[in-house]
Parts: sequence; structure tokens; C-alpha cells
Amino acid sequence: MARHGGRGWYGRVLAAAVGVTAVAAATSVWTAQAGPAGGAGTEAPARPSAAGSAPAKVSVDIAHASEGGAHAVNITIDDGPDPQWTPKVLDVLRENGVKATFCMVGTQAKAHPDLVKAVVAAGHRLCDHTVSHDTSMDKKPDSYQSQQILDAERMITEASGGVRPQYYRAPGGAFTPYSRNLAASRGMRPLGWNVDTKDFERPGTAAIVATVKSEVAGGPTILFHDAGGERSQTVEALREVLPWLRQQGYTFGFPVR
Repeated sequence: MARHGGRGWYGRVLAAAVGVTAVAAATSVWTAQAGPAGGAGTEAPARPSAAGSAPAKVSVDIAHASEGGAHAVNITIDDGPDPQWTPKVLDVLRENGVKATFCMVGTQAKAHPDLVKAVVAAGHRLCDHTVSHDTSMDKKPDSYQSQQILDAERMITEASGGVRPQYYRAPGGAFTPYSRNLAASRGMRPLGWNVDTKDFERPGTAAIVATVKSEVAGGPTILFHDAGGERSQTVEALREVLPWLRQQGYTFGFPVR
């Protein structure tokens, strides 16, 4: 999976990151609950977990398929929430009757709990996208990966009012066996993508739409962004591509868990 570099916004997010989880506690969680790398765990219920309930371990395999079956697509929205762009994305999704998975950066969720709650209230799912969106996470110690994943999980859960993220997406696809096992032990299925729209590069609305149209036959999980920069092209691309997908006979679902 391609790595997304060159986004200085994340440096500021990293500087704002708070609440580092103790390494010993993180290691204890992983040792007690995680299985061997690459194995499959017990599937968790589809409904979000409440903050007070123990998360059920899910598969450590990176998910790409859709719960909706072979002709369903998964719309995934990364890097928010953002006070300017997330409401616009939510509006387009609502207008088209589409549910999506929002992969949230922990500090963004902490800063905008009203938007996290709005995402949940609209029936979308949450995904842990780490505290600070470090695309070199796979080169960092296990203790750092634990802090990034577990602190973001806590921030998102608190901001949502108690709804846990159901997925974990490594920034830039920087998964490791350790991070996948840790996420799965917390009930968060590792989440990949099939179609990278590269909307974060702002190539133009037409280019974003063309990428979806040309690549969606290769896999169902489509990657968009609602933060990290100016996202008007993303909003307009969603406005165009969602009806087109439905016209082609696609339905909309969530990634498998």
C-alpha cells in the first residue's frame, strides 16, 4: 500500500499529542490478548462496543472485503474530524443514503468531540488512525506503536461518548505484526484499502472521480480524506461518484470485521 508523505499538518498534530499510554500496560494487553501474527481471531459483533465492555478479539488479517458482499463498496474517510470539511462530507453521505467508516486521528477526535458524536449519530463507523498519523510507525519500537494505537482508541472512545472504534488503519499502510495483533486484541480489525483516490494531493475533482471509476472493479474499499488540508475536491468528487456507483449496481457497506 502506498505511503502518504509530505503532509506537514501532521507534524503539528504530533506536537499536540497527549496522554501517552504506559509501555508496561500496553505490553500486558498485547501479551494477554494478542494471538500469533497473521492468524485469524474470533469475529466480533457488528455493533459498536460500549466503553465499559471488554472488546472481543477480531482477525489480525488486514480487511479489504465488504460486509455487503461481492458487489458492495466501502467508503472510508481518513484523517479527521475537521470542523470545516467533516460536516460537508457528512452532508453528501446523508444526501446519498451512504454509511461510511471514518478513520480518525486521536488528537482531532479529542479536539472535536461534537463531530465524532455526529458521525456516530449518523450511523457511520469509527476507525483508529493513531494519535499523530506517523507513516513511519512500522520502523518504530513496539512501545511507540502501542502508545499511538491505544491513546487514539481512548481519545476517540471518549470523544464519541463511549463508542469504540471497530477498525485500525495504520497511517500510510505502515502495519506491523505487532500493531495488527494489538489492534485485533482491542476489537479493532486492521483495515486496508483497494482504491487510493490520492485526493490528499488535490489532483482535481475529475481525477479523483476517474480513479474511482477505473479502479473500483479491483476491490471494494475506497480511500478519501476529510482533513489534512483543503478538501473541497473530495467533497465534490463524493457528490459525483456516489450516485455513479449506485448506477453501476453497487451497494454500500462496511468493511468486514
